[in-house]
Amino acid sequence: MTRSDGEQEALHSLSDVMDRAAGVARREHVTVDNILDAFGHASFVPLLLVPALLVVTPLSGIPAFSSFCGILIFLISVQWLAGREHLWLPQWIMRRKISGDRLRDALEKIRPWTSRLDRHTRKRFGFLFHRPFRFIPPLACTLFGALMPLLELVPFSSSLLGAAVMLLSFSMLTRDGLYALIALLPVGAVVWAISAVFL
Repeated sequence: MTRSDGEQEALHSLSDVMDRAAGVARREHVTVDNILDAFGHASFVPLLLVPALLVVTPLSGIPAFSSFCGILIFLISVQWLAGREHLWLPQWIMRRKISGDRLRDALEKIRPWTSRLDRHTRKRFGFLFHRPFRFIPPLACTLFGALMPLLELVPFSSSLLGAAVMLLSFSMLTRDGLYALIALLPVGAVVWAISAVFL
């Protein structure tokens, strides 16, 4: 029986997210709708983590898979920024499916390093989760998600952007701002380079 949004157990680590995703992957085929039911339509941060994690697995080699995950990340981030209480996705996205076996294999390949991240997290740089800074991580996720379909043909770009979204989401889940700062370093470098050229 699927739990309602109000009955979803709280997720506090990447391992929690991985375990729940692995539970969904026991099906023969897994749809986006199945994932939303498992995590809850109000669980914006864990729902951001799932496509971000998948983009850094071998699944990113599937044609258009990275673009699809980018669109999903964009839609989740935009609705979170807009203050929606529940996520809405169009039916053509909800119906998209992947083999359960393939999903399980991909998750198992990244489980060792997600467990290492969990072991090294603690509450740091808490100012990032208060106004006005708390809008920066979801805004960055929106930008990275929008860029992923545009960079589909650039080698490794989608995986790098997916890793950035994963770190940002992870930081929001655990309240460890260090990972958000690491993910945002490339953005800061680009802004600095543009400023140096044009200003």
